[in-house]
Amino acid sequence: MFGESGSGKTVLISSFYGATQESPYLQKSLFHVVPDDIGQGNRLHKNYLGMKNSARPPEITRLAATSYSFKIKLKDGADVRQRQRRATPIDALRLVWHDYPGEWFEEDVNGPEAQRKVDAFKSLLGSDVALLLVDGQRLLDHSGEEEKYLKSVLTNFRNGLLSLKDDLLDGAPLAVFPRIWIIALSKSDLLPDLDVFKFRDLLIEKASDDIDELRKVLAGLVEDNEALSVGEDFVLFSSAKFDEGKIEVTKRVGLELILPLSVMLPFERYARWAQSKQTRGKVVENLLVATESLAAVLIENEGRLPGPLGHLLNRFDPKQVKDVAKRTSDAARLAGDKLRDINSEARAKQDNLKATLSGFRMDLEKGELEQTLLRSRR
Repeated sequence: MFGESGSGKTVLISSFYGATQESPYLQKSLFHVVPDDIGQGNRLHKNYLGMKNSARPPEITRLAATSYSFKIKLKDGADVRQRQRRATPIDALRLVWHDYPGEWFEEDVNGPEAQRKVDAFKSLLGSDVALLLVDGQRLLDHSGEEEKYLKSVLTNFRNGLLSLKDDLLDGAPLAVFPRIWIIALSKSDLLPDLDVFKFRDLLIEKASDDIDELRKVLAGLVEDNEALSVGEDFVLFSSAKFDEGKIEVTKRVGLELILPLSVMLPFERYARWAQSKQTRGKVVENLLVATESLAAVLIENEGRLPGPLGHLLNRFDPKQVKDVAKRTSDAARLAGDKLRDINSEARAKQDNLKATLSGFRMDLEKGELEQTLLRSRR
């Protein structure tokens, strides 16, 4: 997650995690969100409770690159033995949320701090999704001249990436790199008339050239830059409704999309890219390894490849790759009534893994219906 200092990154992660610990969420959810670092989880929960009970927002952090790792642990269901029989079993999903200091894109850093910046960026190269935050408060402050703020934030970010390029590439483009870059509006409650379509239109009208320049910089870092989506997906976030002396944490926008965006947006996008033959070599292998296990859960297919997919793809048989790409594409295209039928059947059978994954797909559809999310069709 990338955003300038004060753009709401710490509040977002605190609100996301705190909501998953509330009793209503725990009762209806098919999984638990469990932090790998209990102390870290307690600090986030404390931030959330401070907002909820005392109208106290979290303290602003400076120059702190933090990775929050959560296990999405499924509740026990009738699907445990079924998962054990699958060729590519999934016992748990994992969310790693990398919080990257905004100051590193706003200020020059030297010495040990510069090396920390490089090390922090390298740590998130395996992420599937990157969120670039546009601060709703600063957008409001620049009403009528939004291009000044948008140009500033996009230029700072672009130049920050360019300063890291030589340290990251080591002479060769990257095969593993975040390939989906979503532009997200934080503090969207401050702009209640701005739905996701109006947000997209504002960005295109006021900052399309700057988004294109950012895309070129990112494309210069990666192998197979056709399999790259920058500024094609948009989402609205609000951690809570902030009023004088009161913070209503139940009035959130978009935070229920964090897990679906992390798990299922890459799944559907990677499947589409692999099927359309936009990727080759190591890149297509990486994409298919990331999607086959999920596809095998969503669509039971006796013809799918036995054994670890990675072993088969190391042999890189073109027919096998084509078969896997088609299966993942079929699973990624599930939508509407078919998707709801799969979810209902999975819930009835207590297949919590299939119900969770299909539920995540349904959450993405719901986000689009509510005009909180806009997904690329490419």
